[in-house]
Amino acid sequence: MFVQLSHTSFAMVGIFQRSLRLRTSLRQLSFHKSTSPTDILSSLVLRGRLFPICSPFVFFSFRRTLHNSNDGPKSLSDTPPPRRPFCRVTQEDLTFFRTLLPGRAITDPDLLESSNVDWLKSVKGSSEVLLRPQTTEEVSQILRYCNSRNLAVNPQGGNTGLVGGSVPVHDEIVLSTALMNNILRFDDVSGILTCQSGCILENLSLYLEERGHIMPLDLGAKGSCQIGGNVATNAGGLRLLLYGSLHGTVLGLEVVLANGQVLDCLSTLRKDNTGYDLKQLFIGSEGTLGVITAVSILCPQKPKSVNVVFLGCETFEQLLKTFQLSRSMLGEILSAFEFLDSECLNLLRTHLKLHNPISDCPFYIVIETQGSDSNHDEEKLHNFLEEAMQSSLVVDGTVATEEAKIKALWSMRERITEALTHDGFTYKYDISLPVERIYQLVTDMRQHLGERAKSVVGYGHVGDGNLHLNITSPAKNPALLAAIEPFVYEWTAKFQGSISAEHGLGLKKRNYIYYRSS
Repeated sequence: MFVQLSHTSFAMVGIFQRSLRLRTSLRQLSFHKSTSPTDILSSLVLRGRLFPICSPFVFFSFRRTLHNSNDGPKSLSDTPPPRRPFCRVTQEDLTFFRTLLPGRAITDPDLLESSNVDWLKSVKGSSEVLLRPQTTEEVSQILRYCNSRNLAVNPQGGNTGLVGGSVPVHDEIVLSTALMNNILRFDDVSGILTCQSGCILENLSLYLEERGHIMPLDLGAKGSCQIGGNVATNAGGLRLLLYGSLHGTVLGLEVVLANGQVLDCLSTLRKDNTGYDLKQLFIGSEGTLGVITAVSILCPQKPKSVNVVFLGCETFEQLLKTFQLSRSMLGEILSAFEFLDSECLNLLRTHLKLHNPISDCPFYIVIETQGSDSNHDEEKLHNFLEEAMQSSLVVDGTVATEEAKIKALWSMRERITEALTHDGFTYKYDISLPVERIYQLVTDMRQHLGERAKSVVGYGHVGDGNLHLNITSPAKNPALLAAIEPFVYEWTAKFQGSISAEHGLGLKKRNYIYYRSS
């Protein structure tokens, strides 16, 4: 069967051809006859990257060989890739940046410190230049210039990432989108918001709430994270169960490619079947294909009725049965189903002095409902809770309908990450698994590590099959890390899971991408 390409198809093919040429045009490499196919592939991909440290394609082949060696167990998370043959920043380069960005080309080491260190303070770069553009045109000029000069660039949003993907590994130029924080327009009929990529998620939420709408995603880091970074990492968050992922809610993107070319896919159409959906390539690409400069996103109406329930269960099996019951009895109003174990609650109590609102249990559930009719929602919730209690699925619980009490209950889930930072050095794993396997990994990890870990805790999004496994020790411990990795990834692969559900690969997981289910 023959397929005839339309003019539109040829245009799309042209974009991909130019992208392929772009991968080799950042700077020409001198390939020798002895260059291996792996090295050629690595070089080609790196030349197409803005942030050249975490491409899964680059490290796949030779990192797997390293892992399979007979040198004994080892973790590759802390093994940074070597610095590639990029140029170093000169005074001539600084003159260009300062002329383009008056007062926004930062070289003061004290001001650069926060851009060189990730939120967990587990990864640190040595960048000497921080650029803070305000417009897409400025981003385009920066990347066009860096492309011509063979300078490596690290895009950075709110720097709230947990896998080391938001900070430089070596001396890459940090390109911050923090000043690209304008809301461009909002259509209150369709609920479509268009904004620059540096807008902070919480600010967008407050803006929309005043107009009777909400953002389709909600994260614990909403006070600092930026929408561009959310899209670049395909952040999931607390309400994916109801509103779906960003692959569905993001309608359009504006992106600047590595050579400075602006790719305008900033559509506000919910239906557009006129060619390849190029924006999907950039959702979850972690800044490897381009810098997202603007986003259009579909925002649901603000619910008129919100309820939050905090429940306790004796076993994880009962917790899963409660989830099944909630889906059948709460249906369309079920917006979140989260869980945490007793170890998480102990950390909240010890380090943050948060009070357990119910009796102590091995497992806890946070359920949120959103709807348009409070009487209807309360009746459904009452029937669900009555059935859950009569069936002995839950042993205790409390319900919040007022905003202050709702925030207090949500803090039991959202502040776990904060509590962990007070417990010691934290090893974080963001795993996606078949729902029935979620907590088994926590149990097996505790047995595997024994007394070597201070704490092994589990919490996450039951509705999405997403476990956040966290392991703490008094200080950074290479021996402990070697015991955790690759065990955690081998276990995940064994049960057809994903080693990164919503945090991305970044620096810490780039060497383990071959542990995947498909």
